[in-house]
Amino acid sequence: MHNFKEFQVWKRAIELVKEIYRMTAKFPDDEKFGIISQLRRCAVSVPSNIAEGSGRKTDKDFSNFLSISLGSQFELETQLIISKEIGFISDTELKTITIELNEIQKMTRTLINKFS
Repeated sequence: MHNFKEFQVWKRAIELVKEIYRMTAKFPDDEKFGIISQLRRCAVSVPSNIAEGSGRKTDKDFSNFLSISLGSQFELETQLIISKEIGFISDTELKTITIELNEIQKMTRTLINKFS
């Protein structure tokens, strides 16, 4: 078992969730049950799966949950691109958050390799 709170990737993922919540607060109200909900759920899934996996008995189990987190990261990136394409976020916002998301993806891959 691992202490998820000690992983830098988990800490950065928490910050990412906060940014997604700030960003989506500016979206149109009629998207509350649409893209807002999708983005928030997906973002929350990233650190949540890291935390859940850290409590598993084996490193292989942990690695599987890290892979789920990575999948959520790619899903989130897609939803951000869609948000930009439909005019809810700017090119600059997309670029800024994608840079951070790509760093989290790299960190997650490193952990997957370490615990596989």
